Amino acid sequence: MNKSEAQEILSEQLARYCSRSHSELSHLVETEHVETYEISAASGTRYQVEVQFFWDDQPGDVIRVVGSIDDRDIRAFFPLSDSVFVTRNQSLGAK
Repeated sequence: MNKSEAQEILSEQLARYCSRSHSELSHLVETEHVETYEISAASGTRYQVEVQFFWDDQPGDVIRVVGSIDDRDIRAFFPLSDSVFVTRNQSLGAK
């Protein structure tokens, strides 16, 4: 797996959630929603992306959006992960 390519894809995917409203993401936390999908990179590598949603500390407060990516090979056991935080007013970005 090309780690820089995978990290770029994962960052782009997590950024999509920073533009969503807190209330929309709250619903995803409360329903324990998990999104899993595949993306083809420019290199031709197919990556699997999984995104989960959690309360970071207190229910109703900051939302942690956690994403992981792998190339559906041995890296599936050790995916690359990252997260962003979304507040009621704005996203806090990657941690």
